[in-house]
Amino acid sequence: MSQPPGQQPPQGGFGAPYDPQPGGYPPPAGPQQPAVPYNSPGPYGSPGPYGQQDPYRQPGPYQQPGPYGQQQPQGYGYPPPQQPPTQPAQPPAAPPDGGPGGGRFRGRTGVVIGAVLAVVLLAGGGIWLATGPDGDDPKPEAGGHSSAPPAPAPTASPTGGSKGEPVISPEAEAAAINAKVTSGESKVLWLQKGGVDLPRNGSDVFGPWIVGDTVVKAMYRTVSAYALSDGSLKWSLRMPTTVCAAPSQATADGKIVFAINGSTGSGASCDNVQMVDLTTGKAGWRKAFVRKGLWDGLSDVAMSINGSTVTVGRTSRTDAYRVSDGKVLFGKLPGNCQPYGFASGPVAIAATSCQTAADDHKEQQVQRIDPATGKVLWTYKVKKGWQVDRIYSADPPVISLRRPEKWAIAVLNADGTYRSQLSGGPGDYGPKCDDELMTLGKNLDNCVGVAADAGTVYLSTKVVPAKDEEPRNKVVAFDLATGKPRWTADSPVGQPLTPLRTEGGKLLMYAAPAKGKGGAVATLPSTGGTPLLVQRHPVSGASMERGFYDPRVVYAGGRTLLMQTRVTGIHDGDEIETRSMVAFGP
Repeated sequence: MSQPPGQQPPQGGFGAPYDPQPGGYPPPAGPQQPAVPYNSPGPYGSPGPYGQQDPYRQPGPYQQPGPYGQQQPQGYGYPPPQQPPTQPAQPPAAPPDGGPGGGRFRGRTGVVIGAVLAVVLLAGGGIWLATGPDGDDPKPEAGGHSSAPPAPAPTASPTGGSKGEPVISPEAEAAAINAKVTSGESKVLWLQKGGVDLPRNGSDVFGPWIVGDTVVKAMYRTVSAYALSDGSLKWSLRMPTTVCAAPSQATADGKIVFAINGSTGSGASCDNVQMVDLTTGKAGWRKAFVRKGLWDGLSDVAMSINGSTVTVGRTSRTDAYRVSDGKVLFGKLPGNCQPYGFASGPVAIAATSCQTAADDHKEQQVQRIDPATGKVLWTYKVKKGWQVDRIYSADPPVISLRRPEKWAIAVLNADGTYRSQLSGGPGDYGPKCDDELMTLGKNLDNCVGVAADAGTVYLSTKVVPAKDEEPRNKVVAFDLATGKPRWTADSPVGQPLTPLRTEGGKLLMYAAPAKGKGGAVATLPSTGGTPLLVQRHPVSGASMERGFYDPRVVYAGGRTLLMQTRVTGIHDGDEIETRSMVAFGP
């Protein structure tokens, strides 16, 4: 299928046009309250259309509930008050083509580097050299997992403490900010410190997941739940080993499955899965999965939850388990094409890589797969040389495709056939995904700065200084039927906007804080125009809010929650005092 007529390569945007692979596979038979203007000082009252129902039960950009893959960072262009986490060298902007599996790889330091470096260079791939999550250089053994015995089962603690459980946020700082709140501003409902003694390189923070009136996060070897109203600790579960991956959302009944290290040793691999009930804080079943060979052992783990199924993907295969009891639903599929990651949600869309006879390239596909059986429902073939980078939306399917120095965004129909390619607009678009947010994740759906509904996909541009040197950006709406821009909206000066999700025909966005300006939550109608205010955060808390470097942002039930994606510090003990979560509300 040729590219749509009249499309031209955007300048500074997606690079050269992407020509879809002709043909593909045939589809299967059968059916398949008014807000306030952003700059208005009016009083904060009802949070508009979002305060009337729980948005986590409404379709987000992937047409499913769940906040984790729909958050977005703030502070583009701002130097945060705290030192950003120490980061290993980044891989190239385009995903590496090396390796047999088709996924992206992040390597590990230690004895394995000498064994695989020559292979990587010959294959044209990039390796991200990083220390392990426990703070030491991992040394995977043959087969990709540690031979150390498994750690004991998790134990729950109803209260915090000094043995790894996060502590309650400092009330004094929140009270000082709230004492200066003015008319029309929300207040700080609660503020929390990291409260955990972490390894030398700190820890990724997974979540947040909203379950009823509770928000849950996972960090290092602890999963903790807090009351949304006041931040009080509801339960804390000590995990047997370090949490190394997690899906972007839980099941409808509040259950989730984490990937954890096989042991507490420095050479432990991310090769176990542990179920946790987020409503009670109780641990359930635990199983090990096999990581075979160097490429599999070095690859990231991509997780998703689709209905009652959890998938654990890596370069060469995906294993699927029933969340309730851990029953294996499927593993390696027949043939030479294997999915290496799914996007969470009721529609299970997978990125698939096919091993070919030649070693100089891989064939990639986008597939819809039945999460209960592994049956492929439809397949879209990606043009040779391109890789499936991210799944920006599963319903409708909006796919980010990469090759060296080139980028394209393809839109598919519900049956997997080609629909359009995004093209044009101001260019220099800036969606950010897990590995760009200083985390070690590789979930295909954990991207911010992009949202979609049935007819439109919204992208934020990268932040650039305005004439007065205050950073700002744009939000661009693309028509999914044509791939062309519908409209462009400018952010307020000094407060770049990032899309969160769509709801009720409107785009929900987070406006970053600035010096002397609190952050905000705003909306844009599907027709464009001027951003309208939903919630304004206090100016008195701007300095604190700016300290949240690239946070995940959740807006639910009239409250805004910011969570750090990684907690670390320059000196030992800094990570305990680092502000890790804050909630704003009436």
